[in-house]
Amino acid sequence: MALVLSLLQQMSVYLVIAYLLSKTPAFMPLLSISGRLSHKVVCYFLFSGFCILGTYFGLSIQDAIANTRAIGAVMGGLLGGPVVGFLVGLTGGLHRYSLGGFTDLACAISTTAEGLIGGLMHRYLVSRNQTSRLFSPTVVLGVTFVAELVQMAIILAVAEPFSRAYELVSAIAAPMVIANSIGAAMFMSIIVDRKTLFERYSAAFSSKALKIAERSVGILSSGFNQQSSEQVAAIIQQETGVGAVAITDREKILAFTGIGDDHHLPGTPIASDYTRRAIADDQLIYIDGADTPYCCSLSPYCKLGSVLVIPLRGGDGYVLGTVKLYEPKRKLFSAINVTMGEGIARLLSNQILTGRYQRQQSLLTQAELNLLRAQVNPHFLFNALNTISAVVKREPERARQLIQHLSTFFRSNLKQNRETVSLEQELNHLDAYLELEHARFADRMRVEKQVDPAILHAVIPSFTLQPLVENAVKHGISQLMADGKIVIRGWQEGECLYLQVEDNAGLYQPAAQHSGLGMRIVDKRVRGLFGGQYALKMTCQPDMWTRATVTLPLTYQMPNKERQG
Repeated sequence: MALVLSLLQQMSVYLVIAYLLSKTPAFMPLLSISGRLSHKVVCYFLFSGFCILGTYFGLSIQDAIANTRAIGAVMGGLLGGPVVGFLVGLTGGLHRYSLGGFTDLACAISTTAEGLIGGLMHRYLVSRNQTSRLFSPTVVLGVTFVAELVQMAIILAVAEPFSRAYELVSAIAAPMVIANSIGAAMFMSIIVDRKTLFERYSAAFSSKALKIAERSVGILSSGFNQQSSEQVAAIIQQETGVGAVAITDREKILAFTGIGDDHHLPGTPIASDYTRRAIADDQLIYIDGADTPYCCSLSPYCKLGSVLVIPLRGGDGYVLGTVKLYEPKRKLFSAINVTMGEGIARLLSNQILTGRYQRQQSLLTQAELNLLRAQVNPHFLFNALNTISAVVKREPERARQLIQHLSTFFRSNLKQNRETVSLEQELNHLDAYLELEHARFADRMRVEKQVDPAILHAVIPSFTLQPLVENAVKHGISQLMADGKIVIRGWQEGECLYLQVEDNAGLYQPAAQHSGLGMRIVDKRVRGLFGGQYALKMTCQPDMWTRATVTLPLTYQMPNKERQG
């Protein structure tokens, strides 16, 4: 019993060292099971050290050492795998062998075997997708118990003379089996506690970050300005619980919420040297108020005592501004808030860049649409005037009607300079175009409309059908000598609206899909507005028909600016 108590006393010192090490970064790789070489190297060095430490902490008895060396060997195998376990055990065993004694060889062999036993249990549980059980103190206790019994058997088999080995094992077997099994279980409990704490912090970080991301998504898409920054700053302050949050651009404060909002005023120039340095050097600056004193540059009575300044970066590394988290005096920043601050800065930077990209894409699409209209109008006007010129002497009344249609088309085209129209408006605009094209092709072209009246008030992107019909005329009907036909269809299926333009030429070439500017713009606009599930699809039966089908959401609503305009 005295030996058990002595071993437990030595083990307590051993576990205190393990506990202190658990607070260092060196312990972090032990919190998960990984096949990475770095993880295995850390396991080897850490547990080899504990093996050697356990030998030095041992108690001399009968020219042998009763020790806690087995804990390091078994733990190394359990967390590092068979190879690591074998190497940890071998290292600890060779160290024990160097100290001599009649059990030196037996202890070297048994320590190597204990590490291998832990490694084999690692392989067994991992192969059965039971990795979590490697962190079970009960499993560790059981494995160490078996490993210690194996050690006693090896001492009896290898150490000489047998009588001394038997006497030794009789004296140390129970104390070492009990002490090492309990010690290994307690060692694993230290790791599990550290792992649980880390996961709790990670969960808290993830939860807050997700809430901030969820609540702020889309706000900065309208621009990185005072209004959007104030909304985002309020969200960050509510979710993180810090004393105050500020957002700046490179020159001025865009938003400030929390303690000190009476003198940190949005719209005023940046007065803080910390902020200017963070922008100039593109680096995080943490003023903790203790080792580095914090002093508000605006008021000597400011209640804020520490600040974390994180740059907001553009895609090219250019600093757009900063986000600043403050805590009041006598309250320190937690490590999670420092880490979260960096994450928030990355989140806001990405949202700002995404908003800029979306606005640029919108401007590009609008520019392309304007270019398309500019190309259509002169081309169409040229054909229309030639047609009118051909019929003006022969059919003056018909020529007058065509001029009215031409006027209607251009008047409608001017009104089409907005994002959305009703399907009925789009079809009316198309009618004027088709009247002029029909006059040009005479009996060579017929047009049919098969549009469900129930969907005439559906809202669609403007200038959607015009390019499709023009494509059908230019690359289809115009190539036929007679009997050209265009069918315009519109129908609803579920929550989707389908618009289709079909010609009976069947001359579409898949290799040149969407190669025309008009077709590409229609497809690009639809995908950009509604997502990839909505698009322009081209199908063709050679020499029979070509179909251009656009899929749109039926529930699409006009933007506020369109409803107000």
